Amino acid sequence: MDHQPNNPLHGVKLQQIVEQLAEYYGWRELGRRIPINCFNANPSVKSSLKFLRRTPWAREKVEQLYLDSIEEIQEWRQHSGDHA
Repeated sequence: MDHQPNNPLHGVKLQQIVEQLAEYYGWRELGRRIPINCFNANPSVKSSLKFLRRTPWAREKVEQLYLDSIEEIQEWRQHSGDHA
């Protein structure tokens, strides 16, 4: 098993990333930040995962937004009482 101590995405599932971004930003803002149909046309976690798993460039954009936002998301979740 690979040990990747310097990879902040290690152990984080794509589903978790999409769910947290959608919860924090909302689908509308997520679709504005990353203009792809799975965020703008009847968005859902399931349809987004299907698209992102087949589309490396889009997945990279989502992962980068997550990395850029993770501290804000964690702080927001602590203040909202959601410690998941």
